Amino acid sequence: MNAPDMRPLVSIIIPSFNQGRFIRKTLESIFEQDYRPLEVVVVDGASTDETVSVLKAFSHHPELKWVSEPDRGVVDAVNKGFARATGIFAAIQSSDDFYLPGAISAAVRALQADTRLAFVFGDIQKVDADGEEISRTHLPAYSLENILALRTWIPQPSTFFRLSVAQQLGGWRESVPYAADTDLWFRMAFQAPAAKLDQLMAGRRVHDAQRDKQGARITRDYHHMIAELAPLHASPWRLRRAAQVGCLHVASRYSRGSAWVEWIRGLQIALLDPHSLAQTGWLHLVPGGFLAHRVLAQLKRATWGSARAAQ
Repeated sequence: MNAPDMRPLVSIIIPSFNQGRFIRKTLESIFEQDYRPLEVVVVDGASTDETVSVLKAFSHHPELKWVSEPDRGVVDAVNKGFARATGIFAAIQSSDDFYLPGAISAAVRALQADTRLAFVFGDIQKVDADGEEISRTHLPAYSLENILALRTWIPQPSTFFRLSVAQQLGGWRESVPYAADTDLWFRMAFQAPAAKLDQLMAGRRVHDAQRDKQGARITRDYHHMIAELAPLHASPWRLRRAAQVGCLHVASRYSRGSAWVEWIRGLQIALLDPHSLAQTGWLHLVPGGFLAHRVLAQLKRATWGSARAAQ
């Protein structure tokens, strides 16, 4: 299937645990893509809800390979998927997220057009538990400095990569379970170039059971990830400074302190990265600015959701 005169096999790895109400949409979004050949590897951690029934209902698809057995969590599940995947290109899709039409074709075209690229990613739409759209991203262009400083970020649902590069790097790391996807993207980014595609490629579902509600653990693992990112320590000062800015952004988002603590973080970000003011605005330079920024962001999302609902 991977002969030079044929289209490359794409492996989609799906770690799963008790997301039976969402995984049907995930699978449908893959099998309805206009790209073949595909290989869909679902690694389920012995779910106790309807997940296995849904997987059985899709068993008529020869592209689907799945297992349901106890594991040590999402990192273990993803690495089992890496061990089973055989494609040239690959992606890791959460069992509560989904692809938009044409996503896989767009990613393959980009990866084939520039063989230097380790990975590509696109914009995403955020939806609620019922599938109603909340917002859309318009991510800035990719650069190593931009992702380290979190001027842009790499959404897992819309990212496709060369499987061999990820496997050579050892996949996801158990030591940073709450930042394992970002950790892999950063390690890949120091190996080879990447690119952001100007296309809406995937949907990310926002609901109460998500791991990103674990703010303290995300902040902890993000800081550990940066501290252990060996190529960064030998990099130019501008990249090390960008990484410091990224850590401050993560702490501000996930480990919210008092208004004074966040004001100090805002000043540090502005001093280290004046470009960030184009994103965060001048509000971060005054006490209480982070709180005001969050309120404005919430109002913006609410306005977007109301406008979409009225259409």
